[in-house]
Amino acid sequence: MLLYTNATFLLASPDPALLAALEPLLLASGARVEIVLTAEAALTSITGHLPALVLLDTNLPGMDPRMTISQLLAALRGEDATSRLPIVQISDTVNQEAIDRLAEGVIHDLIPRSAELPYWRLRIEMVLRSLHKARELDALREAARLNAQMDHLTGVYNRETLLAMLFRETDRVQRMKSSLCLILFDIDDFGHWNSRLGNDACDELLCQVVARTTHLLRSYDLLGRPGKDEFLVALPGCGTENAVLLAERLRVDVFCSPFRVAGDSIRLSACFGIASSHGRSPVVVLREAEQALQWARTAGPESIQCFDGSVNPCAAPVTFLSPSSGDELLAW
Repeated sequence: MLLYTNATFLLASPDPALLAALEPLLLASGARVEIVLTAEAALTSITGHLPALVLLDTNLPGMDPRMTISQLLAALRGEDATSRLPIVQISDTVNQEAIDRLAEGVIHDLIPRSAELPYWRLRIEMVLRSLHKARELDALREAARLNAQMDHLTGVYNRETLLAMLFRETDRVQRMKSSLCLILFDIDDFGHWNSRLGNDACDELLCQVVARTTHLLRSYDLLGRPGKDEFLVALPGCGTENAVLLAERLRVDVFCSPFRVAGDSIRLSACFGIASSHGRSPVVVLREAEQALQWARTAGPESIQCFDGSVNPCAAPVTFLSPSSGDELLAW
């Protein structure tokens, strides 16, 4: 049997002989065994702290006569947290109602009260292993779903996922009459660094850019990588002026300090394009951000441009660090 050293098994039965036989068997798995004698106590225990396994005797009495086993199972089925709770029903006979419960997944197994201990051990282990495999499969499915949403290199959202999330954010903008801005930034002359340093070093550079950028964002801001050296930041509740201030912070806090990779200190820079949603289609706003970014590229390294032209920063580009900093900076 699998070891369940941090788990609790619930044994719900009024039968002293059954309790005496099953408790040592369950304890052998390393789990803690909790015994209850009524249906109400079983419901309280299950909903209070979800056990890893429930053994439920159909002869379990209710202090409230209206609390039958069927009602107890119905109550448990209504609890979201117990939807995958393994329940083994203990019964004197196998009737159609029990078969239906098994077919519908209300219970996971049905064991006769008169079964020998080796049979009990086998059936309980099968239930636990089956549930363990189901949970592993759920975890793999969730990992696959997340993997399909994320950029494999940097761990931020890929273009398709980010666009889908922007549609949801735009719905919120339309409902709440709030603001939403996009900052699209592109690392200047990244192809030069790729040819000079190689793919692996440049992949590390991109990961470092993401780490620094994430540090400046709020928990509900969105960061994605729509292109090889392009990144998109979506800022819910943020107007154009504040988006420009953030772009300036990104220009300084992300790109001013040198990046260290392959034993070298490397100074990168980026251009920034900003567009405001105004509740319009994310596809349109993204195109405007791309146009603003193109204007920034034309203006020169470290430029920030807004599509609507309402705010055009005139600050001088961040200068390269002095050699007195102790860093031997690669630049060109």
